[in-house]
Amino acid sequence: MNSFDMEQLRSFVTAVDAGSLTAAAPLRCLSQSALSEQLRKLELRANQTLLLRSKNGVTPTAAGEKLLQHARHLLALADLAWRDLQGVTLNGEVRLGITDYCRPADMLTILGRFARDYPHLRLRTMMGKSRDIENAWHQGEIDLAIVMRIPGIHPPASNARETLLLREPMMWVGNTPTSQHEPLPLALLPEGCSLHQLACHTLKQHQRSYLIRHIASGVRGLQTALVAGLGVGCLNQSAIPAELNQWGESLNFPSLPLAEFMLLQGPEDSSETSKTCAAFSEILHSTLSGMT
Repeated sequence: MNSFDMEQLRSFVTAVDAGSLTAAAPLRCLSQSALSEQLRKLELRANQTLLLRSKNGVTPTAAGEKLLQHARHLLALADLAWRDLQGVTLNGEVRLGITDYCRPADMLTILGRFARDYPHLRLRTMMGKSRDIENAWHQGEIDLAIVMRIPGIHPPASNARETLLLREPMMWVGNTPTSQHEPLPLALLPEGCSLHQLACHTLKQHQRSYLIRHIASGVRGLQTALVAGLGVGCLNQSAIPAELNQWGESLNFPSLPLAEFMLLQGPEDSSETSKTCAAFSEILHSTLSGMT
């Protein structure tokens, strides 16, 4: 029978999204050996190598990229079918806050897909800085939130209502010529931005001199400034425009941690809003979890 095991597909998507088997195993509540075995069986079923393994983690092959698209669609359909059979419907309104670092090129398409799949759900969205979105969530102004956290800049999650959605590599990017013998010209968001803090903190730690050449007001403005060659910055993978050069340790750029995107979940009570938020949280998690 020519078909795929859904749990193996889920493990495959999680491994790609997390970037390594070590990071993916706890997300699947599996040991690393059990996860590896699922992926081995999936590759046998596909009769192709799906993942390239290295000391830096895992990356999908061309065949893996092709299967990844199908796997995401199949898993989303399976989740939708389960909710439909269980009588889980999405009605009413959900107030959703999203950091504008989270898949900025795809977010409108993703939200549009939600609108088509759940026509009775009304979304009220707020996009902006993680700090502003998290404050709005704490104050009850929004129900759900997706925010970015940087290890070493932000403390570890301590709230049971916070769950990890995905991790993404951080990269130094820019179209500005640089020299190891001159201060690194930076293009950043204002000082309150976590990536501003990360860039300056990391360069200071590695005794790399820098100067702040350009301050942008938002992620879109920062992307434009970096593409235009106004400076060097650091961005998470899904926020990097194709026109930008990515630089690493070969040019004396220090390594950066993985960015973590957290889902701040809805109220915990017996209200219809709480039930709707809980169901929509599952949809967000299955759709966005670890997307790269």
